[in-house]
Amino acid sequence: MATNNNNTIPVIDLLDFPNELPKLIAACEEWGCFRLLNFQQLLPATLMSDMKTVVRSLFDLPVDIKRRNVHAIFGSGYVAPSHRNPLYETLGLYDMSCRADVETFCSQLDASIRQREIIVRYVEAVHELLIAVVEKIAQGLSVKSENIGFEKWPCQFRINKYHFTPENVGSPGVQTHTDFGFLTILQDDEGVGGLEVMDKLGEFIAVDPWPGTLLVNLGDMANIWSNGRFCTVKHRVQCKEATVRFSIASFLLGPRETLEPLPELVDDDHPLVYVPTTYEEYRKLRFSTNLHAGEALKLLYTSNSEK
Repeated sequence: MATNNNNTIPVIDLLDFPNELPKLIAACEEWGCFRLLNFQQLLPATLMSDMKTVVRSLFDLPVDIKRRNVHAIFGSGYVAPSHRNPLYETLGLYDMSCRADVETFCSQLDASIRQREIIVRYVEAVHELLIAVVEKIAQGLSVKSENIGFEKWPCQFRINKYHFTPENVGSPGVQTHTDFGFLTILQDDEGVGGLEVMDKLGEFIAVDPWPGTLLVNLGDMANIWSNGRFCTVKHRVQCKEATVRFSIASFLLGPRETLEPLPELVDDDHPLVYVPTTYEEYRKLRFSTNLHAGEALKLLYTSNSEK
C-alpha cells in the first residue's frame, strides 16, 4: 500500500550549487532518487511540452510501423503490452548520444521533419543535463569527473505509454524494479500519477505529478560505482485512474568497458563490496536470473563483503 508522502522525496535545485552538494549526496545515499528543479536553461519547458506532443503522436501510429523500432539490445526498441506488463507499451533507442541512432529511430517511425527536429533537440538537451547532474554527483564525492568520461557512456532513451482503463484501477502498470544503469532522468506525466518509489523502510511513496520538475533515479550501476554507498531505488507504476499516462525516460547506462567501485570509496573501514563487471555482463545476469529489483547485485559481492 503506497503512502502519499511526496514531499519526503529530496528536492535538488540545479541553480544552487555548490550549496546543494551535501543534500545531493545525502539524497543518493538515503533515497536513490530526487526531484530536480531549475534545469530549464538546459531543457526548456517549451521543448518538454513539444516532446510530449510528439510522444503521443508516435504511440498513435499503426502497430506495424511501431514494430519497425527494432531492438539494438533487448528492451531498447518497441515493446508491446505483454503478459507481465499488459498495460505498458514503449518505444526507444539504445544510445541517444549517437546521432546515427537517433536518426534511425526517427526513420523507423516515419517522423516528420518537425517531429525529427524536436526529437533531436530533446535528446541532445537531456543528454547534456544527464552529464551535468552526474558530474555534480562526482563533485560531491570529490572525484574528478574528467577522469571518468561520463559523456562517452551510452545513454538509452525510452518513451512510455500506460493504457489505464476503469477495470485496471489498482493494477500494476509496471512491476517493481530497479534501473539497470547508472542514472535516469524521468519526465513524468504532468497530470496523471501512478509512479511510486520505495523508501528505506520498504514502504512505497507516491510520486505525485509536479509540473516543471524532473525525477532523477539512481540505478544498479551507481550502487556498484559507489561501493554500495548509493541507494538503488526500487520503483513501480500503479494504475490510479482510468486515463492514458505518458512518460519519457533517459538512462545513462554505464561505461562501455569495466565498471568497478571508485578507489576513493574503498579503504579499511569500507572494504570492496563488488567485483568488477560491465553493463552488458550485469544486464545479462539480471535477465538470466530474473532478478529485476536489485537482488542481482548480491551475485557480484566480493568474499569480504558483509552485506
